[in-house]
Amino acid sequence: MLDLKQIRKNPQQVQARLNHRGDYDLEPLLKLDQQQRELETARSQLQARSNEIGKLVGQKIKSGADPKGSEVKALKEEGNDIKAQLSQLEPTEKEIKHQIESFLLALPNLPSESTPLGESEEQNVEVRRWGDEYIPQDKAILPHWEIGEKLGILNFERSTKIAQSRFVTLIGAGAALERALIQYMLDRHIQAGYTEVMPPFLVNSASLTGSGQLPKFAEESFKCDRDDLWLSPTAEVPVTNLHRDEILSSTDLPLHYCAYTPCFRREAGSYGRDTRGLIRLHQFNKVEMYKFVRPETSEAEHEALVNDAEAILQGLKLPYRVLELCTGDLGFSANKTYDLEVWLPSSDKYREISSCSNCGDFQARRASIRFKEPGVKGGQFVHTLNGSGLAIGRTMAAVLENYQQPDGSVQVPEVLQRYLGREVI
Repeated sequence: MLDLKQIRKNPQQVQARLNHRGDYDLEPLLKLDQQQRELETARSQLQARSNEIGKLVGQKIKSGADPKGSEVKALKEEGNDIKAQLSQLEPTEKEIKHQIESFLLALPNLPSESTPLGESEEQNVEVRRWGDEYIPQDKAILPHWEIGEKLGILNFERSTKIAQSRFVTLIGAGAALERALIQYMLDRHIQAGYTEVMPPFLVNSASLTGSGQLPKFAEESFKCDRDDLWLSPTAEVPVTNLHRDEILSSTDLPLHYCAYTPCFRREAGSYGRDTRGLIRLHQFNKVEMYKFVRPETSEAEHEALVNDAEAILQGLKLPYRVLELCTGDLGFSANKTYDLEVWLPSSDKYREISSCSNCGDFQARRASIRFKEPGVKGGQFVHTLNGSGLAIGRTMAAVLENYQQPDGSVQVPEVLQRYLGREVI
């Protein structure tokens, strides 16, 4: 959530930065804010006069005035009139505050000053590539879903019978490969200093609001209609809310977490895209990295987060590139994002496998997560960062294609062999 004080103080500056993200007009918000402040002033003045009248009535009676006399009666009538005005002001003020909050919840984060300007993914900036020497030279590589079905380790047809399209059943070595990838990623992140957590896979509306998924992305998520619970779209949601409504000690920071969770997304609006394979499923597994840090360290922590995601791809020897997203392609809660894209030989292109974002104090403000220096009054919002480390299904797709052999088998990446107990699938 954006800081209303910042918007009030520098509306033109905030509007200019929002313009880089899309069509957002702050004028209605500023008018609501002005109305709310005027109402607050009027309420304060009325409340002060009401308190003054209460004291005057007591003083008059104490000095000998008739409690039922005209002077005391007039004061009491004025007091009753003020109470009536206050009773009318309070619901109006409450409604305007609600409108302001709803408006703020719908505004995206402001892009970082260092985020490249652009309107769409075409303006994203390539930062670097790694692993060109590992790109397969064989031009006859099968798509991952074909080799997976031939090997009997992926089954999409039966998954449609069980659920619907865009689900997969992993069988035998496919299930083992999925578990191996999860374990390898968790082990690597734990060695890098992250604390593993396994959060609930169902989250409430407050959690989705705190992390930025609600209200904007309600239709992207699966909701349990009988409860205030949703299937989590990413571990970012529950991990953000581990410390919701808390004041942390500065000595606790930074906090680095990693978490494996299944993720559930409707993929609304993506019909016709990636309808085959593991790229865009309604249910997929992911290992997430998440950080709560001091504001002055968040940029360096962001670069380190990207490096930790890259370390997984380098360990697997999967070719990839790093893109810095432009302002028009940023996620809702992010102020700066790097995407990692892995090479998929069958499509002869790089595809997103991780998104590493710095959210500044945007999520912390929504979820009320602060930190406090010992002996110092007041607190300030932490900065939060998140990154996929990695999306498991897309990693499996990359392994099945990049490690595919001419005889139709798939070589197991060296770092996974001790988890799988085999060298070839």
